[in-house]
Amino acid sequence: MPVQGSCSVERMCYLAKVSRAGYYRSLQEQSPVEEQMAVREALQQIVVEHRRRYGYRRVTAELRRQGLVVNHKRVLRLMREDNLLAVERKEYVVTTDSGHRLEVALNLGRRLKLSGTDQLWVADITYIQVWSEYVFLAVVLDAFSRRVVGWALARKITSQLALEALEMALVQRQPGPGVVHHSDRGVQYACHQYRERLEQHHMLASMSRPGNPYDNARCESFMRTLKREEIYARSYADLEDLQRNVEDFIERYYNKKRLHSALGYRTPEEFEQAQNRDTGLKVATLTYDFARATTERLGTGTQTPSPSPDPNPLLEDSEVIP
Repeated sequence: MPVQGSCSVERMCYLAKVSRAGYYRSLQEQSPVEEQMAVREALQQIVVEHRRRYGYRRVTAELRRQGLVVNHKRVLRLMREDNLLAVERKEYVVTTDSGHRLEVALNLGRRLKLSGTDQLWVADITYIQVWSEYVFLAVVLDAFSRRVVGWALARKITSQLALEALEMALVQRQPGPGVVHHSDRGVQYACHQYRERLEQHHMLASMSRPGNPYDNARCESFMRTLKREEIYARSYADLEDLQRNVEDFIERYYNKKRLHSALGYRTPEEFEQAQNRDTGLKVATLTYDFARATTERLGTGTQTPSPSPDPNPLLEDSEVIP
């Protein structure tokens, strides 16, 4: 933020009772060179602060939050000129092992219309290649706010890894009964220990169907973000160093600082705080095909829906009944 004497622009606008957007609009009209320098300075500060994780759209959103009057085309041009474009992404590898004979849950996640937090959790496991070995990260994400509520890191991809991430989520969120837990069909989520833990907390298991890669898209999107903006952007001394940096990225950056396009360019924490100010009853609506369109309400103190007789229905989802 530009400084005039000992006062920042933000402070001067507050004292003069004018908006920062109005100040920058006036500056652009009267002193276009100074306005260009102010935009470049603010842009560079954002890129450095976020370690080149932000693309031009998020940089544009952050600049607008600061009161600067800019559009995304101008921001993209300036970032190209100053060599400030985000770090390029690398390939993503699937690690699901669904070749087992364990019980597979119905796919409830794709049929939910969410209205609040702790209605649908999505879980996934990904690999991270460091040094000459692979380590594995299990994550549990709140599908409504995109907030990471639980995670665990280990050298082996086991059911214990998935359970540790779930335990963190349960401790942090303390959810009521009726939360739908959605995952892929991997053995880590289909095993007896994991299903038993879900039942103990009155959670409903849900699993993706084969050939439906978008069922768990929210969690996979986070994994891509983590790899592109953290893992591929640095090197790590050892597993403990990786653990510290992953924790910092998830707990202090992604959940609390990084703007999310699906949340109207707000952070998951800001989005949840805004939702929590609405004290009305929030329930998820589940629709499924069973002779006629039916709805069930999920959430604290609600009933469990009766499953469809066909675990992989060919018909499209019924239209949600308001």
